[in-house]
Amino acid sequence: MKKVDYILLIFVVLISLFGLLMIYSSSYVWSEYKFNDPYRFLKLQSIFLTISYIVMIIVSNIDYRKYLNKANIIFGVCFILLILVLIPGIGTVRNGSRSWFGIGSFGIQPSEFTKLAMIIFVSKYLTNNERILKNIKSGVLPILGILMLIFLLIMLQPDFGTGVVIVMTIVVLLFVSGVKMNFFIKLASVGIVGITILIMMAPYRLKRILSFLNPWEDPLGSGFQIIQSMYAIGPGGLLGLGLGNSIQKHFYLPEPQTDFIFSIISEEFGFMGVLLVTVLFLTIIYRGFKISMKCEDKFGKYLAFGITFGLAFQALLNLMVVVGLIPVTG
Repeated sequence: MKKVDYILLIFVVLISLFGLLMIYSSSYVWSEYKFNDPYRFLKLQSIFLTISYIVMIIVSNIDYRKYLNKANIIFGVCFILLILVLIPGIGTVRNGSRSWFGIGSFGIQPSEFTKLAMIIFVSKYLTNNERILKNIKSGVLPILGILMLIFLLIMLQPDFGTGVVIVMTIVVLLFVSGVKMNFFIKLASVGIVGITILIMMAPYRLKRILSFLNPWEDPLGSGFQIIQSMYAIGPGGLLGLGLGNSIQKHFYLPEPQTDFIFSIISEEFGFMGVLLVTVLFLTIIYRGFKISMKCEDKFGKYLAFGITFGLAFQALLNLMVVVGLIPVTG
C-alpha cells in the first residue's frame, strides 16, 4: 500500500493557502486600480491552486518509476516547447521576456515544466550510466552539453533566474552522483567567466549589479525596487503592521504580488511572518530530502533529491534577492 507523507502534504497545503492569502493582500490595491476588480489576482490564483491540487492528487497516484521509461519523451516535448515559445505569434512577451504561452491573463511558461523534465531526464541518465560517470569526457560532458543547450534556449527568452535554477539543480545532482570534486572546481571557474560575459552582454544586468552594490546611486531607476523592498521589510518589526496594512503595496514596490511578495509578508507580519514562511519551507525541504534518502532505488533517490533541491534553491534565491543579499536575477 502506498504511504503518504502527511506532514509534507499538510505543510504544502498550508504554504499554498498562506500564499493565496498574501497574493490577495499584496495585489488588491493594484488590481482595483488597473482592472477595477480588487479580487482579480485572487480569483485567478484560486483557479490555478484548485487545478494544482487536482494535478497533485492525480500525480501522487502514478508510480514514479513510470517516469523512468518516459523520461526521453517528457524531455523532448519540453525541448520543443522551449523552441516554439521563441517564435513570434506563438510565444507571448510579458515583462520583457518571450517565455509564455497563453491568452490574456492565462499563461504557462514551458521553462517551468523544463525544470522538472530536466530532473527526470538527468535522474534516468545517472541511474543508467553510473559506471561511466568517473570518466568526465564520456560520462559527464554529454549531459552538460544538453544542459547548456537548454540554458541557451532559456537565455534567448531571456530568463536568467530560471536558467540559473536549472543549471544549479543539475550540477548538484551530478555532484551527489559521485562525480569527482576537481571537475566542479573547473566547472565553477568556467561558470564565473560565462556569467561575467552574460552580464557584460546585457546592460540591464550590469545596472542590477551596480544597484545591488549601491542602490542609492540610482534610487529612481535600477535601485528603486530593492530600496522599496527594504522600506517594506524595515518597519515590520516583530509582529508587523497587520494583514492588509502594508504601505509599500500602494504603488511604491513594483511586483508586490509576485517577485517581491516576501517584502509584503515582512511588512504586514514582521519577524513572525518571516519565521512562519521559513518554517514552512524548511519542513517541506526536510521531508523531501528524507524521502530521497529512504527511497530504495537510485532513480527515485535522484528524482526526489533533484525536485527538493530545485525548490530549495529557488526559494533561497528569491529570499536573498528580496532582502538585498544578491542582485535582482530577472
